[in-house]
Amino acid sequence: MLSTLLLNTCIAAFCKCRRLAKAEAVIIDGIRLGVLPDVVTYNTLVDAYCRIVGLDEGYSILQRMREAGITPDVVTYNSLIASATRKRLSSRVLDFFDEMLQAGIPPDLWSYNTLMHCFFKIGKPDEANRIFRDIILSDFPPCPTTFNIMLNGLCKNGYINNAIMLFRNLEHHRFVPQLITYNILINGLCKARRLRAARKTLQKLGESGIEPNAITYTTVMKCCFRSKQYQKGLEIMSLMRSKGYTFDGFSYCTVIAALVKTGRVEEANSYMEKMTTNGIELDLVSYNTLLNWYCKEGDLESAFKLLDEIEKGGLECDQYTHTIIINGLCKAGNFESAQRHLETMNVMGFDSNLVALNCLIDGLGKSGQIDRAIRLFDSMEVRDSFTYTSLVYNLCKARRYKFASELLLSCVRDGMEIPKSAKRAVLNGLRGLGLIHEAKNLQSKIRMARILR
Repeated sequence: MLSTLLLNTCIAAFCKCRRLAKAEAVIIDGIRLGVLPDVVTYNTLVDAYCRIVGLDEGYSILQRMREAGITPDVVTYNSLIASATRKRLSSRVLDFFDEMLQAGIPPDLWSYNTLMHCFFKIGKPDEANRIFRDIILSDFPPCPTTFNIMLNGLCKNGYINNAIMLFRNLEHHRFVPQLITYNILINGLCKARRLRAARKTLQKLGESGIEPNAITYTTVMKCCFRSKQYQKGLEIMSLMRSKGYTFDGFSYCTVIAALVKTGRVEEANSYMEKMTTNGIELDLVSYNTLLNWYCKEGDLESAFKLLDEIEKGGLECDQYTHTIIINGLCKAGNFESAQRHLETMNVMGFDSNLVALNCLIDGLGKSGQIDRAIRLFDSMEVRDSFTYTSLVYNLCKARRYKFASELLLSCVRDGMEIPKSAKRAVLNGLRGLGLIHEAKNLQSKIRMARILR
């Protein structure tokens, strides 16, 4: 017998497969057969349209709901708020929240969780913290997701000490940390290069009775390698193997690169053989990982040998591959070869070589070839905030503050974000030359440009 439940199940299945036309057809057929859609039907459509088509299309479903005599509920607005959050549209998030309140629909815990997540994503941790306090003081008991969002947001916004304090105080909220909670904190500590604290947290995780997973170990292992503590990283790798965890291609390449760096070439080759034995083929991402490692360590000979191996293997190098090589050449001071490689990219017909050009400009500036960097900058059709920022820093390094101030102002007028430290470097440089009036004038023009923008 046909029912609204069956109707909703069919619609949800089609939406999951991204077949919205089929989902709409099911609704029409259901109405013809006397099976009317309910709020769940339309909520499924709202979520699907937001994810697959766009936020405005999802919001338009609300009008169809009202025409069908169905009132949107908190789930409807939570879907809209979540979609706006994914797109970092903070003004739309607040609009939906206000509209929900105006309609007399009380927010639930997920509404507040999503709002908190939104504030973290757009770089407003104080607002997110205010929402968190409201949750703690309200009638809503916080759920594990609430604490995980808070920890993740604090870590990603640079408040790692606050994240550690919150983690330590979780017991006061009667919350037992889950594996995902530990992984969030460990990942945050690793990205902050606080390896010792990350390893202590890993040890505490083991003492809690919760078994770490492959993500936990891999995160710490990669942090060890980035911190050049190769032996500790390889110890974690051995621990992973003893526990039966399998590596993906990226993890294998990270380990292989570390082994090569420590001179354990034979062991590195054995891991490459294990990759093949386990059915993991080196794809371009894996090769790029190794290539990037060689270039960072200044081993260009090995990098070019690997590049030959990529081409012999029938893989087509992408922009990232060539950009890695160009960046490595720049770091080695071989700008002529970097320029030739960039010209090769142009001949190969890549759409945009912006990142490669940025590497070359930054390298030239850092090596003192500022005029050459400026000429390359002037020749660029497309620039981003990094292009401007890099050249501003290097102009300040060359004590060419007037030119740096012009470039800084041009960047702001073009609507690009530039670090406050770059602005300070220019202003301090102008003041250091006794150009107090020029410094004040620059500050005024920057403020005006931001207002007009």
